Amino acid sequence: MPKHSSSQLDPKAPLVLDTRELPRRPGALRTVQRVVPAPADLGLELISVPEGADLSLDLRLESVSEGVLVSGTVSGAVRGECGRCLRPIDDSITVDIQELYAYENSTTDATTDEDEIGRMQGDLLDLEPALRDAVVLKLPTNPLCRQDCPGLCPECGVHGDDLPADHSHDEIDPRWASLSKLTSQEE
Repeated sequence: MPKHSSSQLDPKAPLVLDTRELPRRPGALRTVQRVVPAPADLGLELISVPEGADLSLDLRLESVSEGVLVSGTVSGAVRGECGRCLRPIDDSITVDIQELYAYENSTTDATTDEDEIGRMQGDLLDLEPALRDAVVLKLPTNPLCRQDCPGLCPECGVHGDDLPADHSHDEIDPRWASLSKLTSQEE
């Protein structure tokens, strides 16, 4: 569940939405389409949305009896490295978002835990926690450059695509290594 900050929201922040033009009667609807810069640390260790990269928001803000229901999609570029071969990954991601933001002093606001649903501050709502949760949950924890990535050879570290089909390393049991030296001296 998103964690919602009790600090004052900045109406000029890119992921803070103003609902003043949305009537507070159930069924009222407003669409929001905009491109905003991605916040910092939006992702995982191996793959993330670069800070400042364009995120396209395509959202519906709908008045419901207890607040504003925000639903829609967010899409943007992701960058990282393959978990098998360490090659760079440049891809895109599209996630669905659906979050209820309760009006201040509403029944839902009074009957739910602070981090259970979103909270509005006056006419403002902060989309960042819901967006962060949706993006991070959609990203793979072990990203691959392609599904059949062979990875790196554990012995020499060369990418599997760059090795011949018969590539192998002679592994000698360390307990017998001294004996192999004797056979090489006889030749």
